[in-house]
Amino acid sequence: MAKSKKDTENYKFFQHRDCEYFPCHATKDIENFNCIFCYCPLYALGRNCGGGFKYTDKGVKNCEACLFPHKRENYDAVIEKVMLLIDQVREQGED
Repeated sequence: MAKSKKDTENYKFFQHRDCEYFPCHATKDIENFNCIFCYCPLYALGRNCGGGFKYTDKGVKNCEACLFPHKRENYDAVIEKVMLLIDQVREQGED
């Protein structure tokens, strides 16, 4: 019996409910809050991260209201953005 796609994608979602910070962002959908990207790999993309962030008056990126990497359905989109970041780093290394 072949496994369905859903059965083979468990790696895309993880919750750590025992974490003292869970959930690290306010959410109404606690059941689908994904901890797999606990520290956002997209932070370094600055304005191009795709999330709902704001810059403070001092120019610091504030991601407090961003749920983009924590939504179960956004795993693939986060990975696509990570690949952009990898490409950018690779291009910088070629200089």
